[in-house]
Amino acid sequence: MLNPFNSSVAFGVFAILGITSMQAEAALLVGNSASDRIILFDETTGTFLGDFTSPGMNGLEDPDDLTFGPDGNLYVSVGGNSGGNLFDPLYPTNSAVLRFNPYGQYLGVAAAGNGLTRPYGNAFGPDGNLYVSSFRSNQILKFDGTTGNFLSVFASDNNGGLGTLDGLNGPNGLLFAPDGSLYVTTQGTVNKPNGDLGFLYDSQVLRYSPEQVLGLAPTTTPTVFIEQPALLPESPGFISLLGLAIAPDAQSLYVSDFAGGIRQYDFAGTLLSVLSTNYTGTIPSKNYVGSLTFGADSNDLYAMGFDTRNQNIGSILAFDQAQGSASIFSGDLFTDGSLLRPIGITAVPAAAVPEPATILGALLGLGGLRTLKRQLKKADASDL
Repeated sequence: MLNPFNSSVAFGVFAILGITSMQAEAALLVGNSASDRIILFDETTGTFLGDFTSPGMNGLEDPDDLTFGPDGNLYVSVGGNSGGNLFDPLYPTNSAVLRFNPYGQYLGVAAAGNGLTRPYGNAFGPDGNLYVSSFRSNQILKFDGTTGNFLSVFASDNNGGLGTLDGLNGPNGLLFAPDGSLYVTTQGTVNKPNGDLGFLYDSQVLRYSPEQVLGLAPTTTPTVFIEQPALLPESPGFISLLGLAIAPDAQSLYVSDFAGGIRQYDFAGTLLSVLSTNYTGTIPSKNYVGSLTFGADSNDLYAMGFDTRNQNIGSILAFDQAQGSASIFSGDLFTDGSLLRPIGITAVPAAAVPEPATILGALLGLGGLRTLKRQLKKADASDL
């Protein structure tokens, strides 16, 4: 038990670091692709609680997809700008999936190498392994969910990254359904022979069957679950399907479009509803949309957005019971200056809602906790 001096030392550290002692009842984590940070949001009170991880530490560059694994840890796709020329010597080489514990402490690299080039979606399969979409190589790679060892190329465009019709062209979000199927959003992009990124194919949602996931059938031909949909009125003229979320009743699938809008489909691929995400209110919309998640203990749907007119300042879009208007934005909006081009979002499992750890994660990662302990020991000695 800390003596009063020890307590004041500990409190002073946390007060200086701006860490609140109030614990969120239900929380979301948001990944900022433009400021290399992950931020904690209290979905009950609608307040931003600070940094979950230390900005830019431990290779946290351009965080994208955020996933809680079966071990309770957070898995984050990172890897720099995806749009450059692959043959450019300056093209980022830090593609990886990083692992953090539920309190923001860095636990190491969960997946890297073996052709992984700008990972976006990551998801754990029914086999407990980690599947990662390699955006620039047009592949889905499979890694051991515990050791991080590379296991195999689960699927590819079967054309060396140059793309194929109705194939794995620019894979983005990954989501396993309750029946064991794997759903993948594709941007429709390919690598041109000169290394540039090309936009040659439709943006679609592909489905790999449970048999394909289990290795009982080849993955060379996925099913096109959703063809490229029609443009929405708010769209700036293109489609780029991105986020995936299964409804709490497991009867439908929600898909976000980076260019605007969220579409709901049943598992026969029939469009059921559309939610406008045009919170800037312009035609075409001046905000883009990132990933999706349902609250950990609610049926509310959350999405990320950022305003291109305002330095890509971000907002959380919240739709009560996943309901809203198809023609105008009708959800709640939570905007904060700490959000800079946010893309990834995930709900924190109810049993593991953390306190914000702006610098606590850095202390842990850099051995600062040992420094704090030494300070406390010195304080103990001074009381003798």
